[in-house]
Amino acid sequence: MEMLINVPETVVADALRGMAAAHPELTVDVENRVIVRSDAPVAGKVALVSGGGSGHEPLHGGFVGPGMLSAACPGEVFTSPVPDQMVRAAAAVDSGAGVLFVVKNYTGDVLNFDMAAELAEDEGIQVAKVLVDDDVAVTDSLYTAGRRGTGATLFVEKIAGAAADEGRPLEQVEVIARRVNEASRSFGVALSACTTPAKGSPTFDLPAGELELGIGIHGEPGRERRPMMTSGEIAEAAVDAVLTDLNPRNPVLVLVNGMGATPLLELYGFNAEVQRVLGERGTAVARTLVGNYVTSLDMAGASVTLCEIDEELLGLWDAPVRTPGLRWGM
Repeated sequence: MEMLINVPETVVADALRGMAAAHPELTVDVENRVIVRSDAPVAGKVALVSGGGSGHEPLHGGFVGPGMLSAACPGEVFTSPVPDQMVRAAAAVDSGAGVLFVVKNYTGDVLNFDMAAELAEDEGIQVAKVLVDDDVAVTDSLYTAGRRGTGATLFVEKIAGAAADEGRPLEQVEVIARRVNEASRSFGVALSACTTPAKGSPTFDLPAGELELGIGIHGEPGRERRPMMTSGEIAEAAVDAVLTDLNPRNPVLVLVNGMGATPLLELYGFNAEVQRVLGERGTAVARTLVGNYVTSLDMAGASVTLCEIDEELLGLWDAPVRTPGLRWGM
């Protein structure tokens, strides 16, 4: 196992210590595994809290800051955070305007955020929840009942975060978040398996010269396995899978997301093919984001996420954001 780590048992704590040193604008509680905006709670502002297993960086901790999340709760690698983390985060950022939990549709995350919402409400914190379930590849998987939550999580956190920063009430921020999720679809492709620090070997078997279409961000099985394809062929398979389900009539936001081990040289080339296919299918593109944002450790591959937007959602997308993993307009 060749990894830039000390020992598997301290990977998450070490990363949090490093994050704290690099980003003094964040308050990073290494012991309790909570990352908070240093200016929280912001008076009169709805707070956004999300979280999930580590290994998907910059999701979620890298999206804490003005214009996005108020706090994030990292779990162990590919393991849900616990309710105590979520309650601690909610209490740290609640200004009295309420807290929105953004939850990816994985069984552990759903159960723990549900429990945390009940505990937080017992403490007098108003909580709303939005479930992200954008992946069109499979209906049920190793970790989910229903569709998996993947790339659209970034769209939900950014757009709902902008709505919260505008001072909108909790009910409106929740509605915006749900609109974004309902208007978003994703499809991922793996060219190699990922390796968790604890296991020290690939999480699934993907022979050389083959790829997995419809993979999940934990290495869950996809729709099918095929011999290696060209970038253009992969783009056609991914975009067609998304468009078949979404069928947008308005322009879309495009996220071409690397899974962790795919360099930007390849991702930009892949984006060129995605844009070609969208043009051939008559789908207008409003904005495009390319990079490693919702990753799976060292997995090679990419995902495509489309979100059908209107003027309101586009304005919220374009609104300023300043986080470790995403920033513009500030």
